[in-house]
Amino acid sequence: MRSVAAEILDAVISNGQSLDAAIAANEGRVSRNDRSLLRMLCYGTLRRHWQLQDWIKRLLDRPLKRKDSVINALLSLGLYQLNDTRIPDHAAVSQTVEAARQLRRPKLAGLINACLRRFQREDIAASPAADEETRWNHPQWLIDTLRLDWPDDWQAILSANDERAPMWLRVNSSRTSTAEYQERLARADIPAEMLAGVPDALRLSEPRLVDELPGFDEGDASVQDAAAQIAARWILAGTRGRMLDACAAPGGKSGHLLELGGDDIMLTAVDRDASRIESINENLRRIGQRATIIAADASKTNAWWDGEPFDGILLDAPCSATGVIRRHPDIKLLRRASDIEALSALQSTLLEALWPLLSPGGRLLYVTCSTLAAENDAPLGRFLKSHDDAVEDDVLPNNNIRDLMRRKVCGYQVLPGTAGLDGFYYACLEKKVS
Repeated sequence: MRSVAAEILDAVISNGQSLDAAIAANEGRVSRNDRSLLRMLCYGTLRRHWQLQDWIKRLLDRPLKRKDSVINALLSLGLYQLNDTRIPDHAAVSQTVEAARQLRRPKLAGLINACLRRFQREDIAASPAADEETRWNHPQWLIDTLRLDWPDDWQAILSANDERAPMWLRVNSSRTSTAEYQERLARADIPAEMLAGVPDALRLSEPRLVDELPGFDEGDASVQDAAAQIAARWILAGTRGRMLDACAAPGGKSGHLLELGGDDIMLTAVDRDASRIESINENLRRIGQRATIIAADASKTNAWWDGEPFDGILLDAPCSATGVIRRHPDIKLLRRASDIEALSALQSTLLEALWPLLSPGGRLLYVTCSTLAAENDAPLGRFLKSHDDAVEDDVLPNNNIRDLMRRKVCGYQVLPGTAGLDGFYYACLEKKVS
C-alpha cells in the first residue's frame, strides 16, 4: 500500500496531477480496508510537503536523480508516518523500506532505511524551519499574497489551511428538519452540532462514511460544507421564479436551491465540463429533484440561453480554491501565482456575460471558494464601477451569519477555519429597475 501511496504522491508532486484524480486512478490497487489509510497518508503528506522536503534535504548528501522522484515521495511518506501519525515507528520504517522494493528500486532500500533511522536518532524534526515555506507549508507566493490581503489574519489562515476539515452535512429541509435529523444521527451514535446562521447544517464530531448516515440514499441529507450552504438561502431571500446556477457541477448548490425553493423556482444548471454533468444528475436524483441541466460554457450565452431573463443567478465562479486547501492540500502545489490573473479575468468575463440575462430587480450572487482579493472584491469592485444598473445588496440573510463573515470593500469573506468552515467569498448584486 505504501508503494501505491508513493506513486500517487509522485503523480501530484512531479507530474501536476490532482490528488483526487491520482487516488481515483490507483485506489483499486489496495484492499477496501486500506483505502482510508491510503487517503490519510496521501493527504497528510501533502499538507506537510515543504517541511518534509526540508528534512529530506538535511538527510541526503546529494539529491535523488529525477528518475527516482517516486523515492523522494516515498521518503516524504515515511517521514510523515514517523512524525505525524500513530503508526508504530518500526512499522513505518519497515513498510516504507519494503515499498522501495515494490517500486523496483531495491538498491535504494538501504538509503531509505538509513534516512529514516537518522531522522529518529538525530531528532531532525526539532530543527528550526529553514524558511517561510518550510515554516508554513505553503508556497512563498501564496504566503506573500495572503499577508498582503489579510495583514492581521494571514498566519491564522495558513494554520487553518493545514488542519483536517470537519465533515458537514446539509439536511434536506423539504423532507425533514435539522433538529429531527440530528436526533436520528444521535440514535445511530453519530454526534452532530448545529451552527447558528446556517439552518440546514450539521457538523459531525467525526467523519463517517455516507452509507452510515441514516436516510442518505433517500436524500435526507447531503455532504456539503456549511460555508457553501450559505449560497442558496442568500439568493432565495426575496427571490423566486427562474433561477440560473452557472458553473454548477458537482451540483451541491443546485440541490440546495431546489430543496428550499420547491415549486416556486425553475432552475437551469449550466457547466462547461461535460464529464461533470453526470455528477449534477446523480446528486439531484438522490434527493428527488429535477432541473434543466446544460453542458455549455456559461460565458457563451448565445449557445445555450433561451432569451428568457432569470430572476436570480448564482455564479459560483471558477477560482484558485485557496479557501478549501484543508480539503484539497494539492492546491498548494498545483496553483501558481500566474494563475490568479487569468482566473480574475475569467471571473470578470462571466460577470459581464451573465449580467444581461438578469431581469430588472433580479439578484446575482457571486461566490468563490477563494481567500484572495484579486478574485473576490477586486473583480466585483471593477464590475460595479462600470455598470450603473448594478448595486450591491449587502443585507445578509440573517443576523447570526454576520459573526462568521468579514466585511470587504465589496462583499463578505468567510475565512477558513472560522467555526470549522471552509473559506468562501460572497457578494450579492441587484439590477436596478429603470
